[in-house]
Amino acid sequence: KPTEAEDLLWQRLRKYQLHGFRFRRQHNIERFIVDFYCAKANLVIEVDGPIHQYQAEEDILRQQYLESQKLKVLRFSNDVVLNNLDSVIKQIESFLLHPL
Repeated sequence: KPTEAEDLLWQRLRKYQLHGFRFRRQHNIERFIVDFYCAKANLVIEVDGPIHQYQAEEDILRQQYLESQKLKVLRFSNDVVLNNLDSVIKQIESFLLHPL
């Protein structure tokens, strides 16, 4: 079940709203389920809630694996998504329009 922050972000990512890019939510990549995935941009977006403070090692290993698959991982805390969604969207758009 998505968190409030994940649901809020999904409302801005779904239906090709960001420059025509398609995002999937709760997408399987090998043994991991990522919050949001855009295949065209090789982009994973993770929204970190309070539980992530207790699983830092697991998050590091997960991110290393995803990056080894040539994926870019953008991470945002629940608080940032809930309190500054426009900034989050701008950061995602920046990556989509000007990938590294």
